[in-house]
Amino acid sequence: MLRIAVPNKGSLSGPAGEMLHEAGYQQRRESKELRIVDPTNEVEFFYLRPRDIAIYVSSGKLDIGITGRDLLIDSGADAEEILPLGFARSTFRFAGKPGTANGVTDLKGRTVATSYEGIVAAHLAEQGVDASVVHLDGAVETAIELGVAEVIADVVETGTSLRNAGLEVFGEPIMKSEAVVIRRSGADAEEPKVQQFLRRLQGVLVARTYVMMDYDCRVEQLEKAVALTPGLESPTVSPLHNEGWVAVRAMVPAKEAQRIMDDLYEIGARAILTTAIHACRL
Repeated sequence: MLRIAVPNKGSLSGPAGEMLHEAGYQQRRESKELRIVDPTNEVEFFYLRPRDIAIYVSSGKLDIGITGRDLLIDSGADAEEILPLGFARSTFRFAGKPGTANGVTDLKGRTVATSYEGIVAAHLAEQGVDASVVHLDGAVETAIELGVAEVIADVVETGTSLRNAGLEVFGEPIMKSEAVVIRRSGADAEEPKVQQFLRRLQGVLVARTYVMMDYDCRVEQLEKAVALTPGLESPTVSPLHNEGWVAVRAMVPAKEAQRIMDDLYEIGARAILTTAIHACRL
């Protein structure tokens, strides 16, 4: 039975549970549940603190887990990312009082406060910058005002909380994070149950990102039409009963679907866009 670690709370928990449900796996009904068994899929789920998941997976006690790339790197655990999941995206940046620094090289000899000591220390080492790193749990914006550090390193989304604290970001991003599937480094990459799990999640990602588009067009316009809808690999093209016409089916990015339909209309194609909940016709 495959043993999988899932975040029990925080911004990773809800989206992870939704994705697993979409992939056909049974999920817990109450937040108090710390372990459930899905006998149909031969999977056992363990709901753990997000920061601890990489440690459990690296120990070999659990086969795979879902956590944040930031938490994986910060843990220093002997585990590796095997599939990005596209949610819980975040960016890590340095910030300080205006004029404090222009880039990471200006941090030599300074003190940086952060909740992600592993990430920041590794980044500074990679850049060859000798600076002190102070670990703080929770909000770190007040570290500068209280004299604990001269610079902070934290997750930046809108930057509102930093501006409210009189701080501004500087330099290049330290890293970009999102939810990922992880496994122990060196674990069997071809284990059938793990591959099945990854295929299911990849199927969910495709279903969320793409929609199916069907359209008819004249043969002489087919090359232009296919250039607009190349599909994931290639579109399916079938001849129609009416001579000189073909039917085309292709996957297209959901965000670009309406624009593509407009472009197809311009070359005389009759398109139908099918999403999970409705169909539209030009």
